[in-house]
Amino acid sequence: MTGTDKPHGTLLGEPTEYRSEYDATLLQPIPRQQSRATLGIETEKLPFKGVDIWTAYEVSWLDNSGKPQVAVADFEFPANSPAIVESKSFKLYLNSFNQTRFSSVHSVVEVLEQDLSAAAGAPVMVGLHTLHSATQRGLGHFAGESIDQEAVTIDCYSPNPELLRLNKPERFVTETLYSDLLKTNCPVTGQPDWGSVMIHYRGAEINRGSLLKYIVSFRQHQDFHEHCVERMFMDIRQYCQTAKLTVYARYTRRGGLDINPYRSDMPDDPESVRLVRLARQ
Repeated sequence: MTGTDKPHGTLLGEPTEYRSEYDATLLQPIPRQQSRATLGIETEKLPFKGVDIWTAYEVSWLDNSGKPQVAVADFEFPANSPAIVESKSFKLYLNSFNQTRFSSVHSVVEVLEQDLSAAAGAPVMVGLHTLHSATQRGLGHFAGESIDQEAVTIDCYSPNPELLRLNKPERFVTETLYSDLLKTNCPVTGQPDWGSVMIHYRGAEINRGSLLKYIVSFRQHQDFHEHCVERMFMDIRQYCQTAKLTVYARYTRRGGLDINPYRSDMPDDPESVRLVRLARQ
């Protein structure tokens, strides 16, 4: 997807009015299948399980007395949902809560889950946290070993799975590798999306330098976060012939909202981690 391939009917790249009264019609779904078809992924036979973990750092509404309430919200969109939600529409939707009164936190969660599930076409889980409890979660990093210090020469900045190499095909390993050098770009505005990505796998040992070059090859690529991670999963699985694979990216937030896709054919669930780099945004 390029900057000219704006999803039909979305607000991406358009001047918009910020509404402060609740309006569920602001949410704009984007079907997943169009991008998945280019990767040979069939909706009914997904080669992975997964979830898109969104975090909204500025969520606010009014209680019954008109007093503002604030929270950090976590949203979990299942990877098997028919649609994702376009991020700008999501921000505008959350903004519509600002001057809307709710009787309780439970009522806010109930409305969020109902609206987002309807937009995505599958149940979406929502958690609201006070700012105090959110700060208690602290900062961390992906478990595993960083590959960012590998001595490599890079001249490819468009996704190229042929960069991937194995060290010794006969050597079977289980390891977790990560990089903080992931960068992709908004498919419409071209704005940079910075992130960290973790690859946990079982199989023939992947050459770390080649993996780093592959990750960096997304540097000029324009696509949604979810699609980028699915492309990585499919490429690594095919070119490295992994027995088991997890790809988990955590992107820095823009406009108070971040998107963190997790795709895996392992039974594990994604680690809840707030990366150090996110504290600077």
